[in-house]
Amino acid sequence: MSRKICVFTGTRAEYGLLEPLISELRNEAGVELQLLVTGMHLSPEFGLTHQEIDAAGCHQVEKVEILLSSDSPVGISKAMGLGMISFSEALQRLEPDLLIGVGDRFELLAAAAAATVMRIPIAHIHGGETTEGAMDESFRHAITKMSHWHFASTEIYRNRIIRMGEHPDRVFNTGAPGIDNIRRMELMSVTGLEKELPFRITDNTLLVTFHPVTLEAQTAGSQFGKLLDAIDQAGDVRVVFTKPNADTGGRIIISMIDDYVKKNPGKAVSFVSMGQKRYLSALKHAACIVGNSSSGIIEAPSLKTGTVNIGNRQKGRVRAESVIDCEPDSDAIASAIKTCLSTEFRSKLGNITNPYESQGEMTSRKIARVLLSSPPDGPVMKSFYDLKT
Repeated sequence: MSRKICVFTGTRAEYGLLEPLISELRNEAGVELQLLVTGMHLSPEFGLTHQEIDAAGCHQVEKVEILLSSDSPVGISKAMGLGMISFSEALQRLEPDLLIGVGDRFELLAAAAAATVMRIPIAHIHGGETTEGAMDESFRHAITKMSHWHFASTEIYRNRIIRMGEHPDRVFNTGAPGIDNIRRMELMSVTGLEKELPFRITDNTLLVTFHPVTLEAQTAGSQFGKLLDAIDQAGDVRVVFTKPNADTGGRIIISMIDDYVKKNPGKAVSFVSMGQKRYLSALKHAACIVGNSSSGIIEAPSLKTGTVNIGNRQKGRVRAESVIDCEPDSDAIASAIKTCLSTEFRSKLGNITNPYESQGEMTSRKIARVLLSSPPDGPVMKSFYDLKT
C-alpha cells in the first residue's frame, strides 16, 4: 500500500540535514514523497534556495510563503500565524500519512500545530536538545510533545525525551543526520573550493557563522560587533562569512557583514547560501569555525575542525573537546581564536570523538527503517509515559 510521507523544510541548513533522509525515502517502493517548502527557501533575501530543491526533482513539492519583511518579534509572530493558516491548507491538499520535521524553528512549530489539529502523525528529528540562549529551545520541546516518533542525536537527548513523557518504544538514538552528508558526499579539495567561491583559503582562514541570540533583547548588533573586533585583533586571518537565518535581529548582522566585506575586500567574503557541498568543504578546510552555529557543535568535530563557540546560543548542548566556549567579548573571542589556531590545539583534533556521530548504519537509513517498519495507521493516540521512582 502506498504511503504518503511529507518532509517539512523552511531553511537552507535544515534542508541540508534532511537531504540524506529524502534520498532514502525517494528510493523506497511504496513511498509517495512530498515536500512542504516554506520560509527562507522562498525569499530572494535569503537566496531563493527552493531552486536547489526544484533542481533535485522527483518530489511533489508544495511551496508556501509565510515570511514577512520584518525580523521583529511581532513580524516573526505574524509569520507563525500566517504559517498555521497556510500550512493547514497545504496539508489538506497533500493529505500525508506522516509529517517529518527537524529541529526547533518557528516555522516547524506552526506546521506541527497545524498537523496536530488535522490529526496527522509527526516524526521529529533532533528533539531533546537544549539551546538555552534561544527561544527555539521552547519550540523544540513543544514540537516533541506534539510528535509521535522521535529521533535523537545522542543517548543523553533520547533519555531527556523519555523524561518528557514520551514512550521509550518510540524514541530512538540515531545520531545526527547532518553527519551523513560528510560520510556520503565527496567534498571539494582546497583548490576546487577556491575556484568555486572564488576566494583563497589559507591555514588561517576562519569560517564565521553567527546568529542572533533570540532570548537576549537586542544583543545581535553589539555581540557581532565584538566578534568583528576580535577578528581584527587576530591579525593575519582570512574570513568566510555565512549570513544568518530569518530570526529576530538577523538583518542587523547581515548589514554588518556587508559593511565589513566592503571595507576588507581582500580579506573577507560573504554568502547568503553556500549550499551543502561548498559549506561542508569550507568547514573541512577552514582553520576553525567561529560563531554560534550548531554546525560548529555537531558537524565540525567529524571534519576535525576546531570550533570557537560564542555566548549562550548553544549553551546546554553536548559538545566534543574540539569546541572552545567563550563569552561574547572581543578579548575573550580573540583569545579563543588564538588557541584554536595554535599548533598545539590543532595537533589534538585528529583524536577527537564526535558524540553526534552514528555508529555503523547511517542516521538517515536508521530513521527510514524505523518509519517504514512502523507505518502509521492514521493518528496515533499518545499517553504520557511516567518514569518509575
